[in-house]
Amino acid sequence: MPTFSAPDGTELSYRRFGRGAPLVCLPGGPMRASEYLGDLGGLDAHRTLVRLDLRGTGSSGVPSDQLSYRCDRQVEDVEGLRAHLGLETFDLLAHSAGANLALQYAARHPGRVSRLVLATPSTRALGISFTPEDRAEAAALLADRPWQPAALAALEATLQGVFDFEAIAPVIYGRWGAAEQAHAALEEGQRNDGAAQIFGTDGAFDPAATRAALAAFTAPVLVLAAQYDGGPTPARAAETAAALANSETAVVPGTGHFPWVGDSTGFVTAVREFLDR
Repeated sequence: MPTFSAPDGTELSYRRFGRGAPLVCLPGGPMRASEYLGDLGGLDAHRTLVRLDLRGTGSSGVPSDQLSYRCDRQVEDVEGLRAHLGLETFDLLAHSAGANLALQYAARHPGRVSRLVLATPSTRALGISFTPEDRAEAAALLADRPWQPAALAALEATLQGVFDFEAIAPVIYGRWGAAEQAHAALEEGQRNDGAAQIFGTDGAFDPAATRAALAAFTAPVLVLAAQYDGGPTPARAAETAAALANSETAVVPGTGHFPWVGDSTGFVTAVREFLDR
């Protein structure tokens, strides 16, 4: 896999594949290897995907300064990738927790992003957080599923600090077919848990400053939600869009937090129509 050096000398890795204009892709987790993004449901047939492995994940190197895992301190890693690729401007897609990094990048480098896609985003960088009520609202939509009671019990256990991804996965995915089960099986070992604990520590987010800086960011933004996702719910995604100057929302029906897995056609269509407009 190709690599480049971050400003602090950490060697970062990325994978580039597909055809068409480049689309830089930031993974969530937080701090999960970008492998789980796959080809984003076949989006690589329309765009050249550039999947970045954040520092300390996937094939990227481990930094000497562990505090550099903090979200705001990784912004210049994205800028380093842009410079390495020789792009004056570029389209950017970020999933889940990666949206925090994308938003902070757009705030610091507003002229570099042509179009921004925030897919089922976490937006603590804007001061918008999910609540237990959000999760319960989404879970209620799945009450008729045979796996729902056990998955819901596992979801409630997370409030007491017990996190069992295997048990909770059906609620997160919003459906539990072969594709979802195969994708969920990839999760083990992909996330750098230590780095994830640092990603959002004190100082990582300054919502007031980020919102103020984003006033200079006028590129089009798509906030893409999923019908059964509890983080964010479609309503919370709309709240995120309302905080951005030139934004719109779309909802992929019948799926959850990984919409390219549950409805690849719906996901690709929404993203492609936005990027190609």
